[in-house]
Amino acid sequence: MAAHCQVTGVGPQYGYNVSHSHRRTKRRFDPNIQKKRYWVPSLGRHVTLNLSVKGIKTIDARGIDTVVAELIQKGEKV
Repeated sequence: MAAHCQVTGVGPQYGYNVSHSHRRTKRRFDPNIQKKRYWVPSLGRHVTLNLSVKGIKTIDARGIDTVVAELIQKGEKV
């Protein structure tokens, strides 16, 4: 599963693990991606999306119809 949110676009970030002696090694901060299935009344079918938790909250606030309409307008496959 891709580590990118389809709504917010958030992806992995990179940084360092810093030890007690301040030695630095590269690491990766992955977003909390969840696979969610929503019923979209305007399309008349279920849609499965890869979402971060912030993306789920965005859908709760704005509604699935408006978010899916914006995704389709951007050219994202839904």
